[in-house]
Amino acid sequence: MKRAWSLIETPQQLARAKKAICASGIIAIDTEYDSFRYFHEKLCLIQVQTGVKTWLIDPLAGLDLSFLGKVLIDPDVLKILHAGDNDIRILKRDYAFAFRNIFDTHRAASLLGCRRLSLLTLLEGYLGVTLEKKMQRSRWDLRPLSEEQLDYASRDTVHLIDLYRKLDRELNERGLEKEAVRLFAEMIAATWHPKTLDRLGHRKIQGYPTLTAEQKERLRKLFRWRFEKARETNRASFMVLPDQHLVDLSRLDDASLDALTVSGRLSPKKAAHFGAELLKVLRIAVISEG
Repeated sequence: MKRAWSLIETPQQLARAKKAICASGIIAIDTEYDSFRYFHEKLCLIQVQTGVKTWLIDPLAGLDLSFLGKVLIDPDVLKILHAGDNDIRILKRDYAFAFRNIFDTHRAASLLGCRRLSLLTLLEGYLGVTLEKKMQRSRWDLRPLSEEQLDYASRDTVHLIDLYRKLDRELNERGLEKEAVRLFAEMIAATWHPKTLDRLGHRKIQGYPTLTAEQKERLRKLFRWRFEKARETNRASFMVLPDQHLVDLSRLDDASLDALTVSGRLSPKKAAHFGAELLKVLRIAVISEG
């Protein structure tokens, strides 16, 4: 059976996708991104459905996607999304794209009073289509992507245009089209904001109440260091150091490189990477306590 999608990794492939996308008056769009392993969400795939085929565009391939920005801001092209808030924010962040004339099936269904708003539920209820969502936590940041991943990614947009038609008809029948337009305009206006340090976040870590005042101050300093290191390396905070390791380190009264690795507080690898910095943080905390 002929595949209903094409992976776009080269300028030649992109030229074919561009021709099809620019010729469409209505497209469905989705993205795959990794917000679990990275400090800033990492955009890993852009899916554009033109009604005949899904074009799976690899944003990690270094392609010139400026044409897509022109499509997204074109008021004569309708863009269909599902719960597209983060898709819009991330595309704005990475490409400075702007959006006009969108329809979000999640927002529309909510306005119509649907209580279960997942794409799976809406497709089953309105179109009788069943989707599998078993690859949501897949490693979209790794290359090459598998056939299974690409099949999964393509299915997220393949039915969105048909779902839009059903929802749009119902919105108009119930006189809700103007309210829907207002909701879509709010989505378009949203912008991406970088994460900020939760200055009291260290107090939410399990084990905090058991620490002495001095140890709590060390934990506060370590928590801030981890945030800055995660931002610097674009890695999720837990991948820099998990919470329990911060608590264990805060209990060190006489910090040394050897002490950092005792009882599994740090792996030898992490001690080599972060040991000097952590010792500096712990010593500053001791000075502050004094």
